[in-house]
Amino acid sequence: MARRTKAEALQTRERLLDMAEREFLRRGVSQTSLEQVARAAGVTRGAVYWHFRNKADLFNAMLQRVTLPLQDEILRSGAKTLDDPLAQIRGSYLAALRATVDNPQARRVFEIALFKVEHGLALRGVRQRRVRRLQERVHEVERGFRRAARRGLCTGAVPARSAALGIESLVDGLIQNWILDPAAFDLVAVGQRAIDAYLAGLGRGSG
Repeated sequence: MARRTKAEALQTRERLLDMAEREFLRRGVSQTSLEQVARAAGVTRGAVYWHFRNKADLFNAMLQRVTLPLQDEILRSGAKTLDDPLAQIRGSYLAALRATVDNPQARRVFEIALFKVEHGLALRGVRQRRVRRLQERVHEVERGFRRAARRGLCTGAVPARSAALGIESLVDGLIQNWILDPAAFDLVAVGQRAIDAYLAGLGRGSG
Protein backbone atom coordinates (compact mmCIF):
# COMPACT_ATOMS: atom_id res chain seq x y z
CA MET A 1 0.00 0.00 0.00
CA ALA A 2 2.86 2.38 0.86
CA ARG A 3 4.45 1.77 -2.53
CA ARG A 4 1.13 2.48 -4.27
CA THR A 5 0.69 5.72 -2.31
CA LYS A 6 4.19 6.81 -3.25
CA ALA A 7 3.52 6.00 -6.90
CA GLU A 8 0.27 7.96 -6.83
CA ALA A 9 2.05 10.94 -5.26
CA LEU A 10 4.64 10.81 -8.05
CA GLN A 11 1.87 10.69 -10.65
CA THR A 12 0.22 13.74 -9.05
CA ARG A 13 3.53 15.61 -9.09
CA GLU A 14 4.08 14.83 -12.77
CA ARG A 15 0.52 15.89 -13.64
CA LEU A 16 1.04 19.18 -11.81
CA LEU A 17 4.21 19.76 -13.82
CA ASP A 18 2.37 18.92 -17.04
CA MET A 19 -0.45 21.33 -16.23
CA ALA A 20 1.97 24.05 -15.09
CA GLU A 21 3.70 23.74 -18.45
CA ARG A 22 0.38 24.10 -20.28
CA GLU A 23 -0.91 27.01 -18.20
CA PHE A 24 2.40 28.91 -18.17
CA LEU A 25 2.62 28.64 -21.95
CA ARG A 26 -0.97 29.85 -22.37
CA ARG A 27 -1.06 32.69 -19.84
CA GLY A 28 2.53 33.52 -18.96
CA VAL A 29 4.10 32.60 -15.63
CA SER A 30 3.19 35.72 -13.65
CA GLN A 31 -0.43 35.56 -14.84
CA THR A 32 -0.87 31.94 -13.80
CA SER A 33 -1.80 31.19 -10.19
CA LEU A 34 -1.10 27.98 -8.33
CA GLU A 35 -4.86 27.61 -7.91
CA GLN A 36 -5.26 27.59 -11.70
CA VAL A 37 -2.58 24.93 -12.01
CA ALA A 38 -4.26 22.86 -9.30
CA ARG A 39 -7.65 23.17 -10.99
CA ALA A 40 -6.21 22.13 -14.35
CA ALA A 41 -4.62 19.10 -12.69
CA GLY A 42 -7.83 18.19 -10.88
CA VAL A 43 -6.36 18.54 -7.38
CA THR A 44 -6.58 21.00 -4.51
CA ARG A 45 -4.20 23.91 -4.05
CA GLY A 46 -2.97 22.14 -0.92
CA ALA A 47 -1.73 19.30 -3.14
CA VAL A 48 0.40 21.80 -5.03
CA TYR A 49 2.00 22.99 -1.80
CA TRP A 50 2.61 19.40 -0.76
CA HIS A 51 4.95 19.00 -3.73
CA PHE A 52 6.24 22.54 -4.31
CA ARG A 53 7.09 25.41 -1.98
CA ASN A 54 5.87 28.15 -4.32
CA LYS A 55 5.47 29.07 -7.97
CA ALA A 56 9.22 29.52 -8.47
CA ASP A 57 9.82 26.02 -7.12
CA LEU A 58 7.15 24.62 -9.45
CA PHE A 59 8.62 26.48 -12.44
CA ASN A 60 12.16 25.31 -11.70
CA ALA A 61 11.01 21.69 -11.40
CA MET A 62 9.20 21.96 -14.72
CA LEU A 63 12.32 23.42 -16.35
CA GLN A 64 14.60 20.80 -14.82
CA ARG A 65 12.67 17.94 -16.44
CA VAL A 66 13.93 18.86 -19.88
CA THR A 67 17.02 20.98 -19.34
CA LEU A 68 18.87 18.76 -16.87
CA PRO A 69 20.06 16.16 -19.42
CA LEU A 70 21.23 18.91 -21.78
CA GLN A 71 22.83 20.84 -18.93
CA ASP A 72 24.69 17.72 -17.81
CA GLU A 73 26.10 17.15 -21.31
CA ILE A 74 27.40 20.71 -21.53
CA LEU A 75 28.84 20.50 -18.01
CA ARG A 76 30.94 17.51 -19.13
CA SER A 77 32.87 19.87 -21.41
CA GLY A 78 35.38 20.61 -18.68
CA ALA A 79 36.02 17.00 -17.65
CA LYS A 80 39.70 16.08 -17.31
CA THR A 81 39.10 12.66 -18.88
CA LEU A 82 38.08 14.02 -22.29
CA ASP A 83 40.54 13.42 -25.12
CA ASP A 84 38.82 16.06 -27.25
CA PRO A 85 37.01 18.75 -25.24
CA LEU A 86 36.02 20.58 -28.42
CA ALA A 87 34.12 17.53 -29.67
CA GLN A 88 32.20 17.45 -26.38
CA ILE A 89 31.43 21.17 -26.58
CA ARG A 90 30.27 20.84 -30.18
CA GLY A 91 28.20 17.73 -29.53
CA SER A 92 26.48 19.05 -26.42
CA TYR A 93 25.37 22.30 -28.05
CA LEU A 94 24.20 20.44 -31.16
CA ALA A 95 22.19 18.16 -28.86
CA ALA A 96 20.47 21.24 -27.42
CA LEU A 97 19.51 22.36 -30.92
CA ARG A 98 18.21 18.91 -31.87
CA ALA A 99 16.18 18.66 -28.65
CA THR A 100 14.59 22.02 -29.37
CA VAL A 101 13.42 20.75 -32.77
CA ASP A 102 12.65 17.09 -32.03
CA ASN A 103 11.28 17.24 -28.47
CA PRO A 104 7.95 19.14 -28.29
CA GLN A 105 8.12 19.31 -24.50
CA ALA A 106 11.62 20.79 -24.57
CA ARG A 107 10.46 23.34 -27.14
CA ARG A 108 7.46 24.35 -25.02
CA VAL A 109 9.54 24.73 -21.89
CA PHE A 110 12.22 26.72 -23.71
CA GLU A 111 9.51 29.03 -25.07
CA ILE A 112 8.13 29.56 -21.57
CA ALA A 113 11.60 30.24 -20.15
CA LEU A 114 12.50 32.64 -22.95
CA PHE A 115 9.25 34.54 -23.56
CA LYS A 116 6.69 33.80 -20.84
CA VAL A 117 8.56 34.77 -17.66
CA GLU A 118 8.22 38.22 -16.14
CA HIS A 119 10.97 38.36 -13.53
CA GLY A 120 9.48 40.01 -10.46
CA LEU A 121 9.96 39.50 -6.75
CA ALA A 122 7.76 36.38 -6.68
CA LEU A 123 9.92 34.73 -9.35
CA ARG A 124 13.29 35.86 -8.02
CA GLY A 125 14.24 32.23 -7.47
CA VAL A 126 13.63 31.50 -11.17
CA ARG A 127 16.03 34.24 -12.25
CA GLN A 128 18.63 33.18 -9.72
CA ARG A 129 18.48 29.58 -10.91
CA ARG A 130 18.80 30.63 -14.54
CA VAL A 131 21.83 32.80 -13.80
CA ARG A 132 23.42 30.01 -11.75
CA ARG A 133 22.93 27.45 -14.54
CA LEU A 134 24.39 29.86 -17.10
CA GLN A 135 27.42 30.47 -14.92
CA GLU A 136 27.93 26.73 -14.50
CA ARG A 137 27.80 26.13 -18.25
CA VAL A 138 30.15 28.96 -19.11
CA HIS A 139 32.61 27.86 -16.42
CA GLU A 140 32.80 24.27 -17.65
CA VAL A 141 32.94 25.21 -21.34
CA GLU A 142 35.71 27.68 -20.47
CA ARG A 143 37.63 24.84 -18.83
CA GLY A 144 37.07 22.75 -21.95
CA PHE A 145 38.46 25.46 -24.23
CA ARG A 146 41.44 25.93 -21.93
CA ARG A 147 42.24 22.22 -22.00
CA ALA A 148 41.75 22.12 -25.76
CA ALA A 149 44.30 24.92 -26.17
CA ARG A 150 46.81 23.08 -24.00
CA ARG A 151 46.37 19.98 -26.19
CA GLY A 152 46.87 21.99 -29.37
CA LEU A 153 43.26 21.49 -30.53
CA CYS A 154 42.75 25.24 -30.88
CA THR A 155 45.13 28.17 -30.97
CA GLY A 156 44.14 29.76 -27.67
CA ALA A 157 44.31 33.19 -29.32
CA VAL A 158 40.80 33.91 -28.04
CA PRO A 159 40.65 33.80 -24.21
CA ALA A 160 38.84 30.68 -23.03
CA ARG A 161 36.17 32.62 -21.15
CA SER A 162 35.43 34.80 -24.17
CA ALA A 163 35.18 31.67 -26.34
CA ALA A 164 32.77 30.07 -23.84
CA LEU A 165 30.57 33.16 -23.59
CA GLY A 166 30.56 33.43 -27.38
CA ILE A 167 29.37 29.92 -28.14
CA GLU A 168 26.75 30.08 -25.36
CA SER A 169 25.40 33.33 -26.79
CA LEU A 170 25.50 31.98 -30.34
CA VAL A 171 23.42 28.90 -29.54
CA ASP A 172 21.06 30.73 -27.20
CA GLY A 173 20.40 33.35 -29.88
CA LEU A 174 19.75 30.72 -32.55
CA ILE A 175 17.21 28.96 -30.30
CA GLN A 176 15.44 32.21 -29.43
CA ASN A 177 15.16 33.30 -33.08
CA TRP A 178 13.97 29.87 -34.21
CA ILE A 179 11.27 29.66 -31.53
CA LEU A 180 9.99 33.07 -32.63
CA ASP A 181 9.63 31.80 -36.22
CA PRO A 182 10.34 28.07 -36.76
CA ALA A 183 9.67 28.38 -40.49
CA ALA A 184 12.43 30.93 -40.95
CA PHE A 185 15.32 28.46 -41.01
CA ASP A 186 16.43 24.92 -40.21
CA LEU A 187 17.70 25.24 -36.66
CA VAL A 188 19.88 22.11 -36.68
CA ALA A 189 21.42 22.66 -40.11
CA VAL A 190 22.05 26.36 -39.64
CA GLY A 191 23.16 25.81 -36.06
CA GLN A 192 25.65 23.14 -37.03
CA ARG A 193 27.19 25.36 -39.68
CA ALA A 194 27.35 28.30 -37.27
CA ILE A 195 28.95 26.23 -34.50
CA ASP A 196 31.47 24.72 -36.90
CA ALA A 197 32.35 28.15 -38.29
CA TYR A 198 32.78 29.45 -34.74
CA LEU A 199 35.07 26.57 -33.76
CA ALA A 200 37.01 26.93 -37.01
CA GLY A 201 37.60 30.56 -36.08
CA LEU A 202 39.24 29.32 -32.90
CA GLY A 203 41.52 27.09 -34.94
CA ARG A 204 39.40 23.96 -35.08
CA GLY A 205 37.20 22.65 -37.91
CA SER A 206 34.23 20.27 -37.57
CA GLY A 207 36.33 17.27 -38.66
